[in-house]
Amino acid sequence: MAAKKIITVIGATGRQGGGLVRAVLADPEQEFAVRAVTRHLDGEAAEELKRLGVTDIVEADMDDPPSLAPAFEHAYGAFLVTPFWEHMSASHEKEQALALARAASHAGVQHAIWSTLEDTRACIPLDDDRMPTLQEHYKVPHFDGKAEADRYFAEEGVPTTFLRATFYWENLLDTFAPQRAEDGTLQLTFPMGDHRLSGIAAADIGRTALAVLKRGTDLIAATVSIAGEHLTLSDMAAALGEACGEPVLYRPLTPDAFRAQGFPGADEAGNMFQFYADCEERFVAARDLTAVRHLNPALQTFATWLAEHRDDVRAAWS
Repeated sequence: MAAKKIITVIGATGRQGGGLVRAVLADPEQEFAVRAVTRHLDGEAAEELKRLGVTDIVEADMDDPPSLAPAFEHAYGAFLVTPFWEHMSASHEKEQALALARAASHAGVQHAIWSTLEDTRACIPLDDDRMPTLQEHYKVPHFDGKAEADRYFAEEGVPTTFLRATFYWENLLDTFAPQRAEDGTLQLTFPMGDHRLSGIAAADIGRTALAVLKRGTDLIAATVSIAGEHLTLSDMAAALGEACGEPVLYRPLTPDAFRAQGFPGADEAGNMFQFYADCEERFVAARDLTAVRHLNPALQTFATWLAEHRDDVRAAWS
């Protein structure tokens, strides 16, 4: 039997990387073996990887580029993702992406998947005052910084598929969970108006990434944009209420009102949602659900994701 191809998974303890880890472990063909990368070998998240059956776990940190070399040694492929929300700096994220590109290049990785996003400035230029410019150079830094980092993979000669995901529904379990208003009602508060939000289950990011790897060289240099469903926030609120047995109201805010809430990252998130809304047609059009389902036939709709996570959603509200 041929040896399994090693896939180095950066962010293996996170939602995207963790989705790929689970997809590889569940794959009946067992073509690939996971090498999970974590910054903390003794952490609870690493222990969970062991419980799942991951035997190859490596400690490395993209902020310490030399530490990455063992993580990529002898790897066939790699899944690469950067943790913007830990530091919320586009320039820092670009440095991390460059470190990953160089490590993959030096190791001779044959197929990397880089988790990236659109450059929002193609739709909303810097001189467009619909939304504030952030960090001097960006409209939505965690989009635009990744988009700028795309070139590192070409410059370093890494055979790369550029995987563009979107808002994942797991955000509804924590950061963007419905909140109780003073009158006790549950409210979903987003600055989206009647526009559709493209969403996806984190597990489907992993499953689709696995499908990309299984295609071999077919999708190298390609951009693959994915989503599970495109829904208005009113429809999402109704589905949340129906699944969990308690009405959820959608409370639309203006982008300025959302940014004015002042929580850490409010400007970033407000700009992100405004981009989703103002650039809805091009963002949704790039995510052809039929094409995504061709790669990942198990692609979940919001309703199927809710059915699986009903208890988690209720716990987030309690």
